[in-house]
Amino acid sequence: MAPTLWLPLSSVYVGSKVVSVLSLIGLDCIFNLGATLFLLMADSCARPKDPSQPCKSQPPFSYKFWNVFALVTGFLVPTLLLLGAQTGLLGSLQPELPFLSVAVLLFPYFILLAVQTLTEILTWSWQSPVWLVTPVVYEAYRVLQLMRGLKLSAEVNAPGWVVHMIRGLVSWWVLILGMQLMRVAWFAGFASRTTTTQQP
Repeated sequence: MAPTLWLPLSSVYVGSKVVSVLSLIGLDCIFNLGATLFLLMADSCARPKDPSQPCKSQPPFSYKFWNVFALVTGFLVPTLLLLGAQTGLLGSLQPELPFLSVAVLLFPYFILLAVQTLTEILTWSWQSPVWLVTPVVYEAYRVLQLMRGLKLSAEVNAPGWVVHMIRGLVSWWVLILGMQLMRVAWFAGFASRTTTTQQP
């Protein structure tokens, strides 16, 4: 995360807004590569050492439901607000935000959301043991990514309602991240108790 979040924004936000969008997406790609490598290594370490022993690690339905609910909410709310402002359906959300400014602030957010959704679906489908930590990896970065968006909102002269929307998204994902960390602790404790019980 270090090169993607703690570079001075002035070194990223140079030239046209198109270049800025591509720079931010490129930085987030560095994180995505690192997260993928981490999850692959974690999956390799967590699988049984005996190749003949099957690895069946399936999350419960309630876990899948709440993860999908968090992802869909995090996608729909900003999308509906932006569409409502652009079409004039939400007259109170003025002035409108130009498309390139929206891209600078939220395109990296939407791309990371799509990558997390795909990764979680794959871990569930492959019954990978890393299904528990996958959302934590992406959501921790998402909070920092949105905080970066708050700093960039001054650069693109974003209206107040956009800043409040990003702050709301930060609050939402901090809440979801806290719940995910509690679930990691609960599932890890449950697995530990199950292993202890099964020992002779």
